[in-house]
Amino acid sequence: MKVGLYARLLKTDETVRFFNKLLDLLKDKGIEYYFYHKFDDHLKHQHSLHNLGHPFHSTDLIDNRLDALISIGGDGTMLDTLQIVRDTEIPVLGVNIGRFGFLASTQMQYIENTIDELVNNSYSIARRTVVQLDSENKNFITFPYALNDFVIQKKDSSSMITVHTYLNGEFLNSYWSDGLIVATPTGSSGYSLSCGGPLVFPGSASFVVTPIAPHNLNVRPVVISDNNIITMEVAGRTRSVLVSMDSRSESVDIHTQLAIKKAPFTFNLIKLSNENYMKTLRNKLNWGSDIRN
Repeated sequence: MKVGLYARLLKTDETVRFFNKLLDLLKDKGIEYYFYHKFDDHLKHQHSLHNLGHPFHSTDLIDNRLDALISIGGDGTMLDTLQIVRDTEIPVLGVNIGRFGFLASTQMQYIENTIDELVNNSYSIARRTVVQLDSENKNFITFPYALNDFVIQKKDSSSMITVHTYLNGEFLNSYWSDGLIVATPTGSSGYSLSCGGPLVFPGSASFVVTPIAPHNLNVRPVVISDNNIITMEVAGRTRSVLVSMDSRSESVDIHTQLAIKKAPFTFNLIKLSNENYMKTLRNKLNWGSDIRN
């Protein structure tokens, strides 16, 4: 079995100890491991770890060289892995060493059982929808895909913008607001939720369209089928707006036409045997917990 390893940083002594423990577990199980090239550079320069083997790039995965990718970090690190696996659909296992870890499959203290499930192939795959951005300007987003959401918003403290929005060419609404979010079911628990959007279960084949601070309070988030193509035209006093795909943002001319649709591939998230979405909601969002004491 061959796995890739990715993390942004190993900041604390605890995470370094965990990382070394993970490598020992992989060696004991006879699992070959490779480091994503940026993570490999971090290990060499910040932790003086050398002779780690041949680092890999995204282009190395076209031939499905890896059986899985292990993400070590928080939700932001998990979102990074979409750019690594791209459309290869190599499954990703998230190990949370951050604060929230909504997308993570497991925690540091359960890593032994997690590796056992990985070796025994006793996990399942959750196929998560990916959103794709199309635009006449092909230069401002080098990787036009997102696992969580697409966001268009005003750049600074300027006045609100108006986002004229269409579904398959048919007019939906003009959102007079600070911006607009198009979230996948995965991203419905992120920025969209904080702006008043609903939680949508993975696999529901839908998008959530959520305005950011709308001027008209009766304009509410809507849930639509992910078979729709959402097009947008922006108007306002500013010359440019900010467009984000997950955590990647670019400034875009306000006259740029944008189209959002479901990508032709999925992000494959490793789901362990004791894991389900409802359990995650209860644990991470404290549903059903009595917090009065």
